[in-house]
Amino acid sequence: QVQLVESGGGLVQAGGSLRLSCAASGSIFSINDMGWYRQAPGKQRELVASITRGGSTNYADSVKGRFTISRDNAKNTVYLQMNSLKPDDTAVYYCNVEVKRYVVSSWNYFWGQGTQVTVSS
Repeated sequence: QVQLVESGGGLVQAGGSLRLSCAASGSIFSINDMGWYRQAPGKQRELVASITRGGSTNYADSVKGRFTISRDNAKNTVYLQMNSLKPDDTAVYYCNVEVKRYVVSSWNYFWGQGTQVTVSS
């Protein structure tokens, strides 16, 4: 089994910052892509940012220049530094990790439990 434990969400005023963390543990042989998604009430889940094992990154247009994704491969952890937060960033944030559990297994995606980020105006 693979567990993803997220932390770092909370309530912050507009213009403030938060740092999310997501640590993967369990039966893990290798991790490929890691990413963060978010889902606001009444909206579909959307990609916020992703990062490959080699460090290439991709961002949603709405967060470019404000959010930074990074990872620590030794710790199987992905981070999301969120600066200049806006009320529109309010959502539940989920990490998503592509994992190969064993040498002979296929790649599968796993989701974290979600962490609430609320930005007040």
